Amino acid sequence: MNLIAAAIAIGLGALGAGIGNGLIVSKTVEGIARQPEAGRELRTLMFIGVALVEALPIIAVVIAFLAFFG
Repeated sequence: MNLIAAAIAIGLGALGAGIGNGLIVSKTVEGIARQPEAGRELRTLMFIGVALVEALPIIAVVIAFLAFFG
């Protein structure tokens, strides 16, 4: 049972991060296409957003380890 919980935690964490990263990058590209002069600022904000979203799978792995070994 712990193995199933760990797999679900990692799977949903990866799924959420993938969807979040896709939305962040697509909206950034859309914003740069509309205002090319704001590209540098939008790119910086995109990298910050992607880094925050990538924290989700890392937290999911920690929760999975706690569920499996705890």
